[in-house]
Amino acid sequence: MDEKVLEDIYQERLEEKIVEYFAEKNNLDYQTALNIYYNSELATKINAGKYGVQYLDFKVLTDILEKSELKRFKDRNKE
Repeated sequence: MDEKVLEDIYQERLEEKIVEYFAEKNNLDYQTALNIYYNSELATKINAGKYGVQYLDFKVLTDILEKSELKRFKDRNKE
């Protein structure tokens, strides 16, 4: 297996962990958590490999996601 394949597998599993933990922590259904994550700046950075953010612990990344996206999501749904 080459390095790119391993990196892709790692990233896919990381994203699964983030979404699952985010949904659990915030009492969200999986689809909602998935939508928030994949529309976030964090997902963009992880996919681009920017700043090595993809190597942080998934719980740290979930905290970042909460701080950057959860309030915006709740505000959008109030309208």
